[in-house]
Amino acid sequence: MRILIRGAAVIPRPDRGVIPHADVVIEGRRYAAVVEGGGAGGEFDRVIDGEGHLLFPGLVNAHTHLAMTLFRGLADDLPLMRWLTEKIWPAERNLTGEDVYWFSLLGLIEMIRSGTTAFADMYFFMEEVAQAVDEAGLRALLSYGIIAPTPDRIEPELARAEAFVREWDGKAEGRIRAALSPHAPYTCGPEVWRNATALARELKVPIHTHLAETKEEVDRMRAETGRSPAEWLEGLGVFGVPVIAAHCVHMTEKDIEILAAHRASAVHCPTSNLKLACGIAPVAEMLRGGVNVALGTDGAGSAGDLNMVEETRLAAILAKQKAEDPEALPAAEALACATWRGAAALGLGKELGTIEPGRRADGVMVTLNKPHLCPGHNPLADLVYSAQGADVDMVFVDGRLLLVEGELVTLDEAAVMARCRELARRFR
Repeated sequence: MRILIRGAAVIPRPDRGVIPHADVVIEGRRYAAVVEGGGAGGEFDRVIDGEGHLLFPGLVNAHTHLAMTLFRGLADDLPLMRWLTEKIWPAERNLTGEDVYWFSLLGLIEMIRSGTTAFADMYFFMEEVAQAVDEAGLRALLSYGIIAPTPDRIEPELARAEAFVREWDGKAEGRIRAALSPHAPYTCGPEVWRNATALARELKVPIHTHLAETKEEVDRMRAETGRSPAEWLEGLGVFGVPVIAAHCVHMTEKDIEILAAHRASAVHCPTSNLKLACGIAPVAEMLRGGVNVALGTDGAGSAGDLNMVEETRLAAILAKQKAEDPEALPAAEALACATWRGAAALGLGKELGTIEPGRRADGVMVTLNKPHLCPGHNPLADLVYSAQGADVDMVFVDGRLLLVEGELVTLDEAAVMARCRELARRFR
């Protein structure tokens, strides 16, 4: 299929700024041309009017727990460990595959509507998550969350994680990739990490985990091992495979050096870390130190929503406050963290994250005809500092339209919400 998006303002990649008027051609699953000034010729199966819109690369949510939309509003105003041990983990013991399937669909709808085209997810009942992703049409890196606090849990947890990778990696026409996810250094011991790392190397998949999210976690690890969580994982050889490390709030200079040396990616989750009072990740310092920094929402149970437009704005603002420098993490760099840096974190840096010929055709358009985006001096800055998720008007992945003029194409929003309300009654 050949599609023309005619006359849109375009951000091909954040460091290039905005092309005020361009035609973008999609052929099959890839971008074929970006014609500045317009005038793309040829025959097209579909022509989309981009006048009054801003087209930019699809947003990448590099860390979330999709089905935790179920727990939105269930447990709030608590510190992380109490939130987990008193509320979330007990509730998760009652989860079924059906719960995870429907609430994954709910999260996918929310992400499509706010401009996310690719994401990294770790949770349970991942086969049901994968089925939902396949139906929705998004792109995902999925992994079963391994929690093995006792020796008897190690073998079955690793076996389940491995089975998911072997079954789903590369499915949905390549839109689904798989990873291995030992949950965190505080929920998985050395044997789990060594075995998971060896398995990741064998299967050629990354590791996706939580790292240095709270001061309590870091202090406990230092008391028990004499090392920070990052140092401890390095000592186990974990960074010998690609690693996606979510949160990275309490990082020392040495921790940053470790991530940079091993080309690991850190994922900043601003809203979740603020709401749980975990702290503010040193994003500017990590970027200066050579770490690839992506952005994520975390789960809606902690963050409240899955809105990457909001996360991008918060990331830019919080970095300035953290550094006490208004020039820290400017708008273009914040958008880079939400687009091509997120794609790189997922291992898709050569395929996604920019609007350029040959790249996968994942993209988002927002309408500029909104009071909060007027007068439009700098559409890129407006996208980061002023736009809302609800401004998203069109979303496509691999050249397939998922949202057109605000209407969902692949999912029945009303039916999903109705079923989720029914299932949620069990958890009240």
